[in-house]
Amino acid sequence: MSAMEGGGGGTLSEIYHSAKRLLLRTRDELEKLERLEYTAASGMDSPDLSSSIKRDITQIQSLCVEMDRLWRSVAAKSQRDLWKRKVEQIAEEADSMKQSLDKYFLRNQKRMMEAKERADLVGRAKGDSAHILRIFDDEAQAMSSVRNSSRMLEEASATGEAILFKYSEQRDRLKRAQRKALDVLNTVGLSNSVLKLIERRHRVDNWIKYAGMILTIVVVFVFVRWLR
Repeated sequence: MSAMEGGGGGTLSEIYHSAKRLLLRTRDELEKLERLEYTAASGMDSPDLSSSIKRDITQIQSLCVEMDRLWRSVAAKSQRDLWKRKVEQIAEEADSMKQSLDKYFLRNQKRMMEAKERADLVGRAKGDSAHILRIFDDEAQAMSSVRNSSRMLEEASATGEAILFKYSEQRDRLKRAQRKALDVLNTVGLSNSVLKLIERRHRVDNWIKYAGMILTIVVVFVFVRWLR
């Protein structure tokens, strides 16, 4: 095997051994990167390691170009064929590792996009949850207001009923008083004009009573409408 010079870059044999060592190191780094990808909790990129692998592959490919130039200068045909196979093998392994690294970058890019989409989805979900909670709060406040209004309406209704009951009692007492008065007047023999005067007074009292009842009903109705 001849030791051809590589234009200041070393002999073909030296360049080959440098490329071989670099190839072995790059293969180990690539395997490490793939282990990290599937064992890391997040599965995210290891930028330092992936960048180092990319640089090494580029360097191996540069060495292959240099070796491809040198093996063509080997005098013996058998040696040329041997170096050609060796250089092609290094170049093929470098291309294979480059393809593996490119696939890794694609997977990592996909993971980053999926993570971003999940983050956006979580953000939208939080926004929707907050909106739903605000709706529930508004509904709860509305229900509380309805309950308060209902309670106040019941209290107003109870007050109106009590007032009407008192007016009913007063009406009964007035009727009893009227009957007693008529009995007394009949007993003492008062004139019909006095009896008519008493009847007119009784009608006036009834008007006042009914006007009071109507006024009470109007007040209760206005109060209920105000609550709503």
